[in-house]
Order: sequence, then C-alpha cells, then structure tokens
Amino acid sequence: MGEIRHRVVNAHPELELKVICETDPTKLTANQPFQVVREPEEVLKSDVDLIFVCTPNNHIPALSIEAMKLGKHVFAEKPPGRCLQDIEFMRQQEELSPKCKLMFGFNHRYHPGILKAKDLISTGRFGKTLWVRGIYGKSGGKNFRGSWRNNKDISGGGILLDQGIHMLDLFNYFCDDFEEVKCFASNKYWGFDLEDNAFVILNNKNGQSGMLHSSATLWKHKFKLEIGLEKGYMNIEGLLSKTASYGRETLTVGRQQFEDEAYAVGNPSEEITYFDRDLSWEIEVQNIVDCIKNNTPVMESSSVDAFKAMNIVEKAYKDSGLITEGEK
Repeated sequence: MGEIRHRVVNAHPELELKVICETDPTKLTANQPFQVVREPEEVLKSDVDLIFVCTPNNHIPALSIEAMKLGKHVFAEKPPGRCLQDIEFMRQQEELSPKCKLMFGFNHRYHPGILKAKDLISTGRFGKTLWVRGIYGKSGGKNFRGSWRNNKDISGGGILLDQGIHMLDLFNYFCDDFEEVKCFASNKYWGFDLEDNAFVILNNKNGQSGMLHSSATLWKHKFKLEIGLEKGYMNIEGLLSKTASYGRETLTVGRQQFEDEAYAVGNPSEEITYFDRDLSWEIEVQNIVDCIKNNTPVMESSSVDAFKAMNIVEKAYKDSGLITEGEK
C-alpha cells in the first residue's frame, strides 16, 4: 500500500513528499528527492502536515494517535486496527485534536462502478434500497501462509477483517446502519487460528438486510455486489485492480418489469456499463487534501465509517465464536 500512496502523492500537484519510513532498503532506489528514515517516530517528529499510515494493523492506532497529538493530519489504511477498541481510541484522540483530519483507506467507495450506482440511486428513480448481497474473495496464493495478515497478533482477524471489511463498508454506504449481525466462520482449508471463510447476515431497524461471503478459498478471484431496490436492481461485478484478477469492472442495471410484457417477468432488460480506469486512489487522497485546505469535516471514509464497519466485524466475530465477549 505504501507504494501506491507514494505514486499518488508524487503525482498530486498540491502535495510534496518529504519523508518516508522504510525498513526494507531494497524497495528504494538511490538519490531519492525525499528523506528516508528507518523509524516511524522520525516521520512523526518531522515538519510535515499530513501522514499516511501504511503499516500492518497492529501499528495503525498508536501511530495515528501520536500523529494527531503532534498536530498532524492522518490518512490511515483500513482496517482501523485489530479490534473495535482500536478505532474507539483513535476517535477519542480525534475529538481531542479538532484541527486534525482523520481519514481511512476505504477506496472501494470510489471505484467507478460504485460511484455510478450511488449516483443512479440518489436520483430516486429506483426507489429505496431493500437489500444488499456481496461476494468478495481470493485464493490466497503461494506466499499467503507467511503473510503478516495471517498472524493474529499483528492483524487481529482473518479474511473478513482484511478484505471483507471493504464490502461491509459498501453495505453501510448503500444502507442504513445494521444492528443485527449473524456470522458463520471457519478455517477448514488454511488451518490458521483466523477465519478463511465468513458468511455474515445483517439486518437493520428499517428492514434492510445484507449478506456477505468473505473468502480466502475462492480459487477464482471474485468481487460482486448486488443491490436490490424497489424499482430495480444494480450489480457491480469485477474490480479494476493492479493484477486484473477480479475481471473487468461492470455495472449492470435492471428495472422492475412485470406489467404488460409477460416475457419480461423475471427477465428484465439490462444496461451494462464497462469501466476501464480506476481513479479510486486519487479520489480519496484528493478528498483529504480538500478537507485540509478548506477546513471541512471528513464526511466519507471517516472515523465514523471506520467504526461502523469495525463494529460489524466485531459483532460477527463474537457471534461466530471467534472471539469472546471479554476478548480484545
């Protein structure tokens, strides 16, 4: 993630990269136009305005909190730590540092298929959202076993926390807050002390429901978000990514049809839009730059959004038995 943020910051006309903390010197070439340090404390104490926290989950809360204590704006990767308490501590410091902006890397909100669906729904022509259903999964890969993401002390959770939280954030983006959470989780294949599959069912007080399958055993990578509406439906499938392993990103829009055209009952005509360019990384960075410049509140990918997504994850873990009520 640090490499992606590096690329975006370098290309941004209003940002100047001053210092990077990199523990692996092989990742950097000589004669860089910025300072390279080995300890994150050196970045925190440097004369910068905005800090990107691109670290494993266990370091995100402490570094973000310390940065805000020092008056720095913070853009932190998701998830916001290893447990709900981590984001609670970060939000407490955010309240104590009202001049600091805090944003999280929920970049899936800014993928073109998601943005287009959000715009269409906001017109009101499709009515209210009734339900959401998502599949998000990957196959692991040859280096999966050795990844820090599968070390509970570092990551705090398995595939649901690492990748599924993106889909949960999108559920929250299109629906009201979910209060009821049920989860079945397992680790039957990889054998970690973390889940490699999670099936999550959600419901809220307005009657909206959601269902997610988050998996590290999908041998064919898959991203699919289905949105059921009063007057139609929208499916976002595929995901523009560096590896292109999730397929081409598309938005399929169908309208409710069951009046005169019998052949259309259960088989409505559809409009499919194909997307070829992902600007999600650039859009989210521009958002925090605008908040800093204009001194406006962070309204998307905020600490509130991070808390809501993390709250669902924690409820899911508790319901599945992966953590107990007293465990953090």
